[in-house]
Amino acid sequence: MNDFEIVDILLVEDNPCDAELTLRALRKNIPANKVYIVEDGQEAVDFLLCKGLFDSRNIEFPPKVVFLDLKLPKLNGFDVLKIVKSNERLSQVPVVIVTSSPEVRDIKEAYRFGANGYVVKPVDYNQFVEAMNIVGLYWVLINQTTRN
Repeated sequence: MNDFEIVDILLVEDNPCDAELTLRALRKNIPANKVYIVEDGQEAVDFLLCKGLFDSRNIEFPPKVVFLDLKLPKLNGFDVLKIVKSNERLSQVPVVIVTSSPEVRDIKEAYRFGANGYVVKPVDYNQFVEAMNIVGLYWVLINQTTRN
């Protein structure tokens, strides 16, 4: 990706405080990118499949990365992950789980369903911002995809 390419990032987070913190962290070093925030699993699927409120989005341009919480209303993060990874157009989109759950069974399930990463949200504000800053830098600027 060159320095001037703007990419889309999808943040799926139902907690407004966590969404705001993540947004701040992502904008710290990669401010030019468009971050879309949806608050439940069904909205995430609609966004990615360009349905419902997002039917005007171009399905040919998926986000560069999806940051996905597990505990979501309507469809949980595992359901969203399964839909994304089983869809031919979306299966190559990196999905990073960002959750408060350090449970080994959740980590195993996430990777079994195709997650590209799993980040446990630190409780400390500064640690959370730093973790998301590092994760964002990697997935947006360093990681190479077929769209680069």
